[in-house]
Amino acid sequence: MTRFNYTACSINQKEKALNWFKVALIAIPLAISSAASFAQDFPKGPVKIIVPFPPGGPTDTVGRLLAQKLQESWGQTVVLDYKPGAGTTIGVDFVAKSNPDGLTIGMVNSSLAVNPTLRKKLPYDTLKDVAGITQLFNMQLAIVAQPDAPYNNLKELIEYAKKNPGKLNYGTPGAGSTTHLGAELLKREAGFDMQHIAMKGSAPAHTELMGGRLDLVVDPFLSIFPYVQAGRMKLIATMGEKRVAGHDYPTVAETLPGFNVGALLGFIAPAGTPKQVLQKIQTDTNKALASPEVQKRAQEYGLQVVGSRPEQFDAFIGSEMKRWGRIVTEAKIEQE
Repeated sequence: MTRFNYTACSINQKEKALNWFKVALIAIPLAISSAASFAQDFPKGPVKIIVPFPPGGPTDTVGRLLAQKLQESWGQTVVLDYKPGAGTTIGVDFVAKSNPDGLTIGMVNSSLAVNPTLRKKLPYDTLKDVAGITQLFNMQLAIVAQPDAPYNNLKELIEYAKKNPGKLNYGTPGAGSTTHLGAELLKREAGFDMQHIAMKGSAPAHTELMGGRLDLVVDPFLSIFPYVQAGRMKLIATMGEKRVAGHDYPTVAETLPGFNVGALLGFIAPAGTPKQVLQKIQTDTNKALASPEVQKRAQEYGLQVVGSRPEQFDAFIGSEMKRWGRIVTEAKIEQE
């Protein structure tokens, strides 16, 4: 009798398992179909792009153009929402804690990869709480001075700084930014000193330079180029491996061989955002990046268009965290 019950029970369990399997075979495709349909219909409401800098900076320049293109593509309002401060931490934290429905996108730069080493108590986990959508651009950085500065190129700047120790200062959009780290590397490799003044974004740094309160500013080329064109700033050198395409400005590497510092600009979303939605945003953003208007602006501002896939951007952020973490540690750079 016991053996019969055991067998009957076993048969019953097998039948239940088979039924569950049949249900799963039906449910899984339905779930995939539903997720795909949701992504295809995305977005069903207004979209916010969180910009972690004040209006007027480099992220604002390209952010507005991309927002316009995405709005045209989606038929929904796309607005820029500025949340500056704490080296982009405030803006990224807002994104990390937002609803993972794709309606909140974050615009980030290399500080996303620097902050985990620089700031010991971040309110979010960079690898766990945000998801990459796409790297938009590689950005060239540049060193600019006041128009009447007593140096016209990097060699003259280094000579002046060595003859006048402690006299020079320089501003960047914030402590721990790629611009800050790039300038600190320049100081180390060239053997001179200048004081860092951390600003809350690019626009305030520009104002202080043109007002005579800063000697130098290190910032993305796209941000300072209009002022250089207008004669309100003097470009000393760019910091990439090669000269900015279409422009004839010298690089740091022409004076210090091997020097190469750049920055990224990308889109992120809250962790947990459906993969299909991330892919939809990336695909539509790529279309915007390929538009003649964006391509033209990218060339003018020395931007290299990237347009990577979400998984590629995640991997790149991980590698950049290791790279910049090592530089922050070796240079003994501390949060200001």
